[in-house]
Amino acid sequence: MSRTRGSSGPKTLAAINEAGLDLIYTAGYEAMSLRELAAKVGLQPGSLYNHIETKQDLLFDLIHNHMVMLLARVDAELEGVEGPVERLKAFVAFHLDYHIERKREVFIGSAELRSLTPKNRKTIVTLRRAYEDRLCDILKTGAAKRLFAVSDIRVTAYALLAMLTGICTWYDPKGRVSRRKLIDIHTRLVLDGVTA
Repeated sequence: MSRTRGSSGPKTLAAINEAGLDLIYTAGYEAMSLRELAAKVGLQPGSLYNHIETKQDLLFDLIHNHMVMLLARVDAELEGVEGPVERLKAFVAFHLDYHIERKREVFIGSAELRSLTPKNRKTIVTLRRAYEDRLCDILKTGAAKRLFAVSDIRVTAYALLAMLTGICTWYDPKGRVSRRKLIDIHTRLVLDGVTA
């Protein structure tokens, strides 16, 4: 891929991030080289440092941007939705849609958490906890209103998130089950699992 003549810094950085997502998703963080990344974007290897400082910075930025977007989007999706049952339905639909659309980001955010420095990992884990807290708050409110029968809020949230996030490993948009039907099935599974 050759660099667009006269491309701007932000466009080049966006191309670097996109290429980084592809390379880390397919080969893994440890296997990806900055030389390979530069070639994919159409830059000289030394030119990468005009846009990113280190390979670790690239990984952190990719995961951090994903988490910040995830939190902003879930908050927007839940805004104005009243009642724990409706909020849980909205959360499930959002989570599935987002994770289907951003399979690479989700995979890297989980699989490459181990590759972050301790400081960077702490930042990402804090953001992940904030996202988990959105679901925990829904479950807690539903349990307090006796709409949900949940013995342990955090364990239930982790179990639901594991089930919902698993979509990234097996769902094929060209398969026999439509996205809408898939959301309906998962919503029913979640509600049956927590409804009092």
